[in-house]
Amino acid sequence: MSETLVITGARLLGAEGADIIVENGVISEIGAGVSRAGARIVDADGLVALPGLVDLHTHLREPGYEASETILTGTRAAAAGGFTAVFAMPNTSPVADTAGVVEQELALGEAAGYATVQPIGAVTLGQKGERLAELGAMATSRAKVRVFSDDGFCVFDPLIMRRALEYVKSFDGVIAQHAQDPRLTEGAQMNEGTVSAELGLAGWPAVAEESIIARDVLLAEHVGSRLHVCHLSTAGSVDIIRWAKKRGIAVTAEVTPHHLLLTDELVRGYDARFKVNPPLRSEEDVLAVRQGLADGTIDIVATDHAPHPSENKACEWQAAANGMVGLESALRVVHHSMVQSGLLSWADIARVMSSAPARIGRLNGHGAPLEVGSPAHITLYDPSVEGVFDESDLHGRSVNSPYLGRRLPGSVEYTVHGGVVTVAAGAVVEELNA
Repeated sequence: MSETLVITGARLLGAEGADIIVENGVISEIGAGVSRAGARIVDADGLVALPGLVDLHTHLREPGYEASETILTGTRAAAAGGFTAVFAMPNTSPVADTAGVVEQELALGEAAGYATVQPIGAVTLGQKGERLAELGAMATSRAKVRVFSDDGFCVFDPLIMRRALEYVKSFDGVIAQHAQDPRLTEGAQMNEGTVSAELGLAGWPAVAEESIIARDVLLAEHVGSRLHVCHLSTAGSVDIIRWAKKRGIAVTAEVTPHHLLLTDELVRGYDARFKVNPPLRSEEDVLAVRQGLADGTIDIVATDHAPHPSENKACEWQAAANGMVGLESALRVVHHSMVQSGLLSWADIARVMSSAPARIGRLNGHGAPLEVGSPAHITLYDPSVEGVFDESDLHGRSVNSPYLGRRLPGSVEYTVHGGVVTVAAGAVVEELNA
């Protein structure tokens, strides 16, 4: 239940030491020394105040794969990472390709209360790439779906992709493409390059991503529709997006925290925590995507949070599942790779991790600047601390994080979702309605 909060001493973007009053789920006053009788005091001295983070790419696994994650556990993990809204990918069982499934996901998110859950609908029935799913029915459902993706599978048929782009124009939707040519990546186990050759593992070539992006930006231009590129990972992909934007094509792109920091050198240990799709790339690619994010070619950071049961990772490399959990670590990794390196400011972080993903996903009420009248979705982050990331930092059902044992800066101290404190003093609130 929303309560009256007085957040004291927060470092608002462009200001130092502001106090924020939250009443009825809305920011009602900002100033120095403001107060409300009987309000809960939140000491934010030295903490950076950000608009609540928004993740455009989260796998919550429910319905169907609750052994990996549920909407409740996934949104608790989101809150721990400073997220107040997540977009739920459709690779569930049943697939989120009908109005009924997306409305179920929406209701489960509302019941959990830790973060706003905005479903993403599948582009094709069953994510099989053969026939369009019920795009219009999902768009007009209570879930008001505006993002559609077959993530995990590429919409490979160019005619299906064209029809999808045409269809979503009528309600300002966007197709989010998993750019992977399946013919060029059959049996692929890691990035194709020097390391894959040395290890004797089948390679996932950069051109398999880049060729699909090149095709799709041209299709988007042809039909005048919006395209979003999921988890971009190569230097060549950055170049293509940069070219498309200069041409005026309505394309946006995301990069994951792990593609901003980790490289394919980590595969040498055959630790399946580092197995992901698209794969970890070369140092050259990492530097290119960092620069692409810094110069605005890449629009947002999205986690691609992908939980798996331990048995799907604690096995030989070739048999292991692709994916990493990323909600709890995302802000800390981006702080390390982009802020500490001087490539982004905290105002930039608010843009790439809150306002821009909310805008791309057409999610009303999220991503707004912290000002009077805005919904009280707030992340309070301590940039001055550093610690080892371990399993105690994880709050979902899976522990397949690539950062376990790694020192990372920062700490999410408070998360406020619509005026409700979901994380307090660095700990997830166990019972929101207590």
